[in-house]
Amino acid sequence: MTSTGRMAIYTGLDEPLQIKEYPVPDPEPGAILVKVTLANVCGSDLHMWRGDLDIAALGSPMPAAFGHEMTGTVAKLGAGVTTDSTGQPLAEGDRVVYRYFNPCGRCASCLRGEDTSCSANLMYMVSAEDYPHFRGAYADYYYCYPNQTVIKVPDALTDEMVAPVNCALSVVIFGLEKVRFGFGETIVIQGAGGLGIYATAVAREMGAEKIIVVEGIDDRIELVKSFGADEIVDMKQHKTPEERVMRVLELTGFQGAHVVTELAGIPAALPEGINMLAQGGRCLEIGNISPGRTTEIDPALLVMGSKTVYGVTFYSAEALKKALDFLNRAKDRYPFEKIISRKYSLDDINQAFQDQNNGLVSRSAIVP
Repeated sequence: MTSTGRMAIYTGLDEPLQIKEYPVPDPEPGAILVKVTLANVCGSDLHMWRGDLDIAALGSPMPAAFGHEMTGTVAKLGAGVTTDSTGQPLAEGDRVVYRYFNPCGRCASCLRGEDTSCSANLMYMVSAEDYPHFRGAYADYYYCYPNQTVIKVPDALTDEMVAPVNCALSVVIFGLEKVRFGFGETIVIQGAGGLGIYATAVAREMGAEKIIVVEGIDDRIELVKSFGADEIVDMKQHKTPEERVMRVLELTGFQGAHVVTELAGIPAALPEGINMLAQGGRCLEIGNISPGRTTEIDPALLVMGSKTVYGVTFYSAEALKKALDFLNRAKDRYPFEKIISRKYSLDDINQAFQDQNNGLVSRSAIVP
């Protein structure tokens, strides 16, 4: 094993990501060192890169290890590690996915069985200068702490299929279960980026009666149709919130949707989505992660409509396992290989972010 490895680090707003080498750590007992094979540019990373979210102002130390949506192979096992989190035998060279955050197991949220609400999860952005250094996706290695959820990948799944598992796919599975989305219900999905694509396929597998996707980019519209969308509310045709709400009402017999998922990351999409809900409907908010970007909501619409808004950032260990099982089961039903539209080398990471930010690629991936 080499003595050093590369990692892209974030140094602050309006600064390009820098590539720096750090000593490769030996895993402590119970830990796992992973050789990263593929890392995607997630929408939340893009928000940070372009300055929508100032992680330094939120307390993240600089320079920060960056990125979180990835997969890799076991480079070295710490003493005592013989299996993954599900009990499958684990050895060097095995392909794995893992939760990029690590709940503390001791706070009030963890003790009541809600480790997705653990405040330690928000601290996954750590200083690249601190040992073990490799806690970001855009790097040669990633360090999994003892007790961090790690699951072996089935041989039938490619890295391109698996890389989004530990973020986009797992969080939409967890979120749709949290809002109790069920068989025969209608769902509106706001945004057909990575999250929206996966949410469409998952909703279809969960027995959706009708899936309505709100999107305005042609390439995304065509892709989301292949993942099970029944109806498209094209933002090029329905340009105002009022027009889009009316179109959803028309498509639902003027009843509204049982569930609306906000996955676009635009604050104004939340009140728009609430207006698309049926009486007693549930809104799943995942997309908006940038503090300070606000929108107005009429609380009476929630009270008088018996509507509920659920916010989700992280997901359970069980959801990660369900995501892998879903991919293994549905790999031949949906064109998962089309979600990643272009790969870049680690040295070209800033170009990858620039191209995705400018809409030249829908979702880019970094190959260390």
